[in-house]
Amino acid sequence: MFEILMYLFESYFDAGSYPEPDKLSRKLSAAGFEGEEINEALTWLSALQQQNPDNYPATLEHAGLRHFAELELQRISFEARQFLIFAEQQHMISAVEREMVIDRALALQQEGIKLDKLKLIMLMVLWNRRRDLDPLLVEELLTPLHSAQLH
Repeated sequence: MFEILMYLFESYFDAGSYPEPDKLSRKLSAAGFEGEEINEALTWLSALQQQNPDNYPATLEHAGLRHFAELELQRISFEARQFLIFAEQQHMISAVEREMVIDRALALQQEGIKLDKLKLIMLMVLWNRRRDLDPLLVEELLTPLHSAQLH
């Protein structure tokens, strides 16, 4: 599925969004992706689209640390959690966006999601949330992805 997410970002980032699910499914199939993987990605993307202001508060005001639940500890690797905290502290993402990234990471139902995968999830959440991504942020989130194996 991560290959599909990367494909979508690389193919449609400049356009601002990707096509509707039916058209996207045909395009992904034509690009050589398998049906089950396409369905999994479309389901994940559909839930991503539901992450809108109505479902999340505008901001989360807090002065403390974010403690991870046991399930989050199992599903998100230590390195990925550290990067998530760092990204929030450096104002790369907001606390609300952090929670959205965690939500989408947990939705994968995989153990120990590595940093490269978390960065791609973060990129997709930010792309879905704001259309004007800082090129330096995009570069930070993409750089290791091109040199790492995603599955």
